[in-house]
Amino acid sequence: MRRPLARLLTVLAAFIALVATPVTSASPVLAASAVPSVPAAQAADNWNPPSNLTQPLNEVWNHVSTTYPNLYGFRNYGWDQVMANRGSINYCVRWESDAPVSAALRDSVHAALKRQFAKWAAAMVENGTGHNAWPYTTVPVNIVGWAVKNRSTLQWTDNSVDIYAGNLDGGGAPQCAPDCGRFFHQNGDYSRCPGGAARHYDQSLWLTKGFQGGAGGDWGQRVGQEYFTGALSQENIHIYLHEVGHTFGLDDFYDWTPTGQCCFLMKAGSATQITEFDKWMLRDFWRHVKSRYGL
Repeated sequence: MRRPLARLLTVLAAFIALVATPVTSASPVLAASAVPSVPAAQAADNWNPPSNLTQPLNEVWNHVSTTYPNLYGFRNYGWDQVMANRGSINYCVRWESDAPVSAALRDSVHAALKRQFAKWAAAMVENGTGHNAWPYTTVPVNIVGWAVKNRSTLQWTDNSVDIYAGNLDGGGAPQCAPDCGRFFHQNGDYSRCPGGAARHYDQSLWLTKGFQGGAGGDWGQRVGQEYFTGALSQENIHIYLHEVGHTFGLDDFYDWTPTGQCCFLMKAGSATQITEFDKWMLRDFWRHVKSRYGL
């Protein structure tokens, strides 16, 4: 269902060559950055995984930290985006399809996106508070724009979201204005964004007609247009959820499985929802990067 993972630095090189067209690599851990490396957080604080998960979690972190040597230098994980926004995420919907979009369909896409993203945010909450100094109990999602090739594809006239028609990336896919995109302005300077910082977007939900599988990274997530719109009422849009895991730094498991674990969301094809192991992998990643925020 998914395409093999290309190792990160190659992916980022393609990105920085510009482009707004991410390759189908799934891992965001990879990009290069000039920011100095930050030491790993010590394991003491509030780290309390179930005893049966301790070994496999250690195996995962050892694998990630040795596979991606620039892990601590990379500063555009989903964590960085949420912290920069003080607790929220802004999205652009890239509609790479000629299928018409009614106002009702638009609103259903928005609702599903918010509901699905909230599942990862909920994984960071324990007993009503953020786990291990995570400062937010919810992470609201704001959809600030839609990008299409032709304005006539969007069958509404209200101004609830910004519309970008005919703004195409190097591969011919519609995109919201790069001047408003965090991927292009990781320093937070949105002075050239028509709507200013409030209308910037951190990630894109890229819905491509006929696209098989998924891709995800710091730029957002890409899945099939037919797949996503056909799953709007489902409890778990699992390919999208998997790709959001990559946005927060979680890896793929194409060629190995942690001890005692058979089935979890980040092991593509083995689960269709966020499992306990996925939740603790997310928390473990936070444990190792939270020191960059003084936590």
